[in-house]
Amino acid sequence: MGQPVAGNEIVRLSGLSAGYDGKPVVADVNLRVAAGEFVGIVGPSGSGKTTLMKVLLGTVHTYAGEAFVDGRRVSLRHRPSVGYVPQLETIDWNFPVTVEEVVMLGRAMQSGPWPWPRKSDTAEMMRLLERLGIARFRKQQIRNLSGGQQQRVFLARALIRNPRLLLLDEPTSGVDIKTRDDILHLLVDLHREGVTVILSTHELNAVAAHLPRVVCINHGIVADGNPAEIFTTDVLRRTYGGDMVVVRQGGMTLVADSPHFFDGRAGGAGEVAV
Repeated sequence: MGQPVAGNEIVRLSGLSAGYDGKPVVADVNLRVAAGEFVGIVGPSGSGKTTLMKVLLGTVHTYAGEAFVDGRRVSLRHRPSVGYVPQLETIDWNFPVTVEEVVMLGRAMQSGPWPWPRKSDTAEMMRLLERLGIARFRKQQIRNLSGGQQQRVFLARALIRNPRLLLLDEPTSGVDIKTRDDILHLLVDLHREGVTVILSTHELNAVAAHLPRVVCINHGIVADGNPAEIFTTDVLRRTYGGDMVVVRQGGMTLVADSPHFFDGRAGGAGEVAV
């Protein structure tokens, strides 16, 4: 059920097991992502979505197998240069830092020996803030922004590195529906410009609508492919451990928890074509 990879390979995980304190969170993961793909990783809380992100960042122990990003092996000693947007709840919002200071941290390793940004760095920062619609907030403390605005700040910090690979951990968590759709549309645009995008999310319907490829995980890969094909009751049950209803209508795939009233109408959880 794996997705074929064409073009230059930017991510390869082979027989990978990784976790914390000697305990694997994911095991025997085999995954390949080609340059320019847009991939979503879905699964329940604790299933290993964030752990896979940290593997690609080189910030988590691997116990077996190998991880490669852009042709180079990743480890705690050899970390790749990628764009990364963390979960908002992992940020210390009490730290006194402005929007522009956060964004410029993305260029810290590329700014040379001087402690202040170059003109080209500042110009690139402003271009990104304008594109993301947050330029007017650049002097504000990040703790004073809305969740959607904060998410855009960290996206700008990731993009100022000009990454070939962009990783986002739950980028639509805690934001309203409009902000979620705005972020996903922006990521679609970046994908069309050639950036490889991998995001983790709980938003099954959002990824079904926007992403051409989804990887379902539960401590290992359950399924990998186009959501219109792999979002089935069997795959989702093995991924989430519970029954879900899959509705296919007008070329769209919609997923919902199985309601009790549905049991008597169609024999329980299942797939419905409308």
